Amino acid sequence: MRTFVYVDGFNLYYRMLRNQPEYKWLDISKLAHQVLAPDNQLLKVRYFTARVSARVDQDAPARQQIYLDALSTSSEIEVHFGKFLVTKTWAGLVPPDLDPAKIKAKPPFMPWPSVVRVYKTEEKGSDVNLATHLLHDAFRDQFDVAAVITNDSDLTEAIRIVKEEMGKIVGILSPVPKPSTSLTGAASFVRHIREQHLASSQFPDEIVLDNGKKTITRPDTWTATVS
Repeated sequence: MRTFVYVDGFNLYYRMLRNQPEYKWLDISKLAHQVLAPDNQLLKVRYFTARVSARVDQDAPARQQIYLDALSTSSEIEVHFGKFLVTKTWAGLVPPDLDPAKIKAKPPFMPWPSVVRVYKTEEKGSDVNLATHLLHDAFRDQFDVAAVITNDSDLTEAIRIVKEEMGKIVGILSPVPKPSTSLTGAASFVRHIREQHLASSQFPDEIVLDNGKKTITRPDTWTATVS
């Protein structure tokens, strides 16, 4: 069966990869082959992400570019970009829950403020882009089966339309043990991405690009020894 995979990049990152750096060097095409059934003929992987900001981590954009270069070595993968926004905003402050019985329990300054100004980071557009391409590809009859890696319930209606009104098989490749009930209710099937799938779907530590003109390596911080 002709199969397209749609990857909500930030959802996958925050659900499975953020706290497991040893799996960040992930070959998503290989992951899809690992999780899908043998009769799924993988034609394309659409990966939806946004270029990250250096506001919080100045090295993050460089690491991301290395990873995007690695993804470019797979003919099955196509990357689609939304936007990564960093804004300053006011937020209500939750004071620490200090035990008054302890001598050092006093807050560092008084009076405690009710609000603070913070940096707010958010990714915009990937869910809309994913839904749009899913619907467009289904309309053009590009696949028999679509598999979506996400736990974002905002994609429920797009999945329902493609399944019920366009007659396609649409599954969820879940990055969480208990996926959204609205997603599972709309989908044709659910498969779970497990740690062993991540472990067996890593790029080689060193990848040669541009016919040998450039070599990239797994970022040093993407190892099991880094928390």
